[in-house]
Amino acid sequence: MAEGHTPAKPTEFLSRIDMPADLRQIAQEDLGHVAEEVRQAVIEAVSQTGGHLGAGLGVVELTVALHYVFNTPDDKLIWDVSHQCYPHKTLTGRKGRLNTLRTGGGLSGFTSRAESEFDPFGAAHSSTAISAGLGFAAGRDFMKRDNQVVAIVGDGAMSAGMAFEGLNNVGSEKRRMVIILNDNHMSIAPPAGALSEYLTELRAFMPDEATRDAGIAKEGLPSFVDRPTMFDDLGVPYAGPFDGHDVDEMVRVLTAARDHDGPILLHVITRKGKGYAPAEASADCYHGVSKFNVADGKQDKAAPKAPNYAKVFAGTLIDLAKEDERIVAVSPAMPDGSGLTQFGEIYPDRHFDVAIAEQHCVTFCAGMAAEGMRPFAAVYSTFLQRGYDQVIHDVAIQKLPVRFAIDRAGMVGADGVTHQGAYDIAYLACVPNMVLMASGNEAELVDMVTTAAAFDEGPIALRYPRGEGAGVDMPEKGRVLEIGKGEVLREGSKVAILSYGSRRHDALAAADKLAAMGLSTTVADARFAKPMDDDLVRDLATNHELLVTVEEGSIGGFSALVFDSLVRQKLDQGHARLVPVFMPDIFIDHDKPAVQVTAAGLDAAGIVARVLDALGMDAQRAMAAAAAGAE
Repeated sequence: MAEGHTPAKPTEFLSRIDMPADLRQIAQEDLGHVAEEVRQAVIEAVSQTGGHLGAGLGVVELTVALHYVFNTPDDKLIWDVSHQCYPHKTLTGRKGRLNTLRTGGGLSGFTSRAESEFDPFGAAHSSTAISAGLGFAAGRDFMKRDNQVVAIVGDGAMSAGMAFEGLNNVGSEKRRMVIILNDNHMSIAPPAGALSEYLTELRAFMPDEATRDAGIAKEGLPSFVDRPTMFDDLGVPYAGPFDGHDVDEMVRVLTAARDHDGPILLHVITRKGKGYAPAEASADCYHGVSKFNVADGKQDKAAPKAPNYAKVFAGTLIDLAKEDERIVAVSPAMPDGSGLTQFGEIYPDRHFDVAIAEQHCVTFCAGMAAEGMRPFAAVYSTFLQRGYDQVIHDVAIQKLPVRFAIDRAGMVGADGVTHQGAYDIAYLACVPNMVLMASGNEAELVDMVTTAAAFDEGPIALRYPRGEGAGVDMPEKGRVLEIGKGEVLREGSKVAILSYGSRRHDALAAADKLAAMGLSTTVADARFAKPMDDDLVRDLATNHELLVTVEEGSIGGFSALVFDSLVRQKLDQGHARLVPVFMPDIFIDHDKPAVQVTAAGLDAAGIVARVLDALGMDAQRAMAAAAAGAE
């Protein structure tokens, strides 16, 4: 702070900043005050909406300095994962809408090209920023432009193979770009792997402030490490470590980086949750939070009405692991979200957090399966997409018994389009040797985990949704299901609803509504998509006018497999007409899960509407006919 400078009032500066151009009119000595106002704005907004808080608090000073030094949006800032983008949004014309984060019709919780020109690249899965940044740099050079490209990558994201692929290419291309390694020693979970240990060694070279000041003044971009780093060896010069919470230091370092000819990597040390005591004290630094009280950080979490699916999965696996020492659990950097933290506490030698590395996770499990172990890969549906080649080549072709526990299948709410578990039914159903199950409630999940543990004939996957179960009675012990066999839940005569997975309760509710309209309805739970229960499909198709399939997944999934069964059995003509109900062929934006389900037409009302449309009826006429029949 300049001598004699008067401290700013709490909102003195942010109220004058709508865009980064306004920020650049602020005196450099006042940027610390700007940072504090941005931090407070983010805390206040997320306390109302929930969201990814800790990552953003850790990069406030860095974000202010980036927009102060670089001429955004002409200069491109690419945020890896973009959990940390809330301060960036605050400074780029969106501060007045921060209280709409992750709500229906509001701001996305991630960067989004559709939302702002200051978001040149959308991101919500990790480790893409270096590759995208190099693409921007190559495009700039080809188009003979002169803008800057900055990729901001967390230490957790740097553990993924794609980050190294990008670094390898940057080192050979030598194009002008800045890579900022935002090292807070934390991703969603505590760091894992040798890279984390390596960065810990580099952090030890952080000098005191006077030494850093002298080095920056003399060299602009000094390395305080006493030997070449792995980044230098890859052809990307290393500079740092620097203090990411010293905004003045960040401005000076970024200014030197802006003028550097060629690629440069800046190692910046930050603290996740910085500046908000409850976040700093939390084990996950308030990575993801629900609404909370700003004064004490207490989150507004309603008491669960039913068991959480992830906890049911983990609890069942723990019970099975007591009886079978071959059972191991693997998570790609999501042990808590997948429910495996407790498993790791009980069986530390049988739990593996492989960091953000889904491809490695799948093949690692394949190797263990080949050696006779019974590995469970616990991974969100949206993240398993990143290991798809390995699912086919390393698991399915070799018919290895890897168990895929697919969490967050279907709608995920506020995380939005990038995290929807919409595609796993379709992208796994086309893979030979794969068995697919989906639980209709939390009790059925217990049976499916038990079934997967006992299945050694090849790969098997079970999908289950995010959040709480349906509140059904839970079994004391799981049972091994007959592979490829569903069950009839309710008998009817005119309409048959064949449900696969999490919309089972909506199928039953739809049957009640249809019955009230005089439309007798059978409801069946397929349980398996592959192998398909051909006997069940034949029974439903030959004894009903309509066969309605219901799934919380994309086109090309369960309904396509049912149609295949009808064709193979020559039941596609002269029998029940197939009415598929699945997610619409669009990306469904962030909102409450129930709102998303309704928007997709997957709730009871949506199922009823599809049935009535297929029968050429409307609800009022159906109710009137039912009433007349009752008389």
